[in-house]
Amino acid sequence: MRSGAAGGAGRLVDLSRPVGPGTPVLPGDPAFAAEPALTLEREGVRVARLVLGTHTGTHVDAPAHVHPDGATLDELPLELFCGPAAVIGVEGVERIGPEHLAAAAGAATVLLRTGWDTRAGTAEEFAHPFLTGAGARALRAAGVRTVGIDTASVDAPGRLEAHRVLLGTRADPGVLVENLRGLAGLPAEVGFSAFGWALRGGDGSPVRAVAHVPG
Repeated sequence: MRSGAAGGAGRLVDLSRPVGPGTPVLPGDPAFAAEPALTLEREGVRVARLVLGTHTGTHVDAPAHVHPDGATLDELPLELFCGPAAVIGVEGVERIGPEHLAAAAGAATVLLRTGWDTRAGTAEEFAHPFLTGAGARALRAAGVRTVGIDTASVDAPGRLEAHRVLLGTRADPGVLVENLRGLAGLPAEVGFSAFGWALRGGDGSPVRAVAHVPG
């Protein structure tokens, strides 16, 4: 990976799904809701009260999401949330295994482009492709510590094997960024950032995910 892929001239691409009323969430997660808390007419400022889950829209998973002793968002090194990324196209693949991930060699961050973001808001959204346990182990063995994907989850529906592998250990944590969009058209290498909240004890957080495409 070129160390300069995260900065310099080029263009920025928003990889985040907009969040608002009606945003699809995984079954069992809290639905998004917003209501006025302060208004321009009464208090002279506009402030909204939000209700949402920590894994709403485009979001990051911390190890605490699945591991009892896993690191929380506020404990993780910032380097896990930004840097050069390898974009790997796996369109048409239902089960993403080691044989599809050769391009991850030498990358700390990998973005898996399934093309499933085009099904957002449809009946197919949660019947998405997924990373197998063997694929997750191959990424960790290759040195990957940040994995992004344009599906609702990196795992098969109802499974958490890839989560448990990729989120690592307290001594060697990883992060996941799920529900990306707009990976189509990105080159094989980009700069990537997806910073969430510095949420104390946080298991996850919505993010604004951005790709920097070098010029």
